[in-house]
Amino acid sequence: DEQRRLQPKKVEALAGERVVAVLAGEDHSLALTANGAVWSWGWGAGGQLGLGDRQTQWQPTKLEALADQRVLVVSAGREHSLALTADGAVWSWGDDWRGMLGHGDQQNQLQPTKIEGLAGQR
Repeated sequence: DEQRRLQPKKVEALAGERVVAVLAGEDHSLALTANGAVWSWGWGAGGQLGLGDRQTQWQPTKLEALADQRVLVVSAGREHSLALTADGAVWSWGDDWRGMLGHGDQQNQLQPTKIEGLAGQR
């Protein structure tokens, strides 16, 4: 819902998940579950939710674009997000207005996209 809260409230959409990390960007949030899934919600105008569009999501939504990856770490920036997967790949998505997505251009990514410049780096 759109209500502002002065006290914590359980995120019911994640009740059946074992959440191991939560992150907050400027206007969006991410959750990482024990099975390596990433969930996002909040303001999506920059594509930072990674759901393939720029829509706002009021409830956590699983990132299907990373469904075949085991995510170990996620990070939330102002209008972009990053994930590190078990195979050592780094993925980014969202607003790339200053090249922060790492793809060598300034193209926004509405879904997680592997950063090829980091492929094979250890």
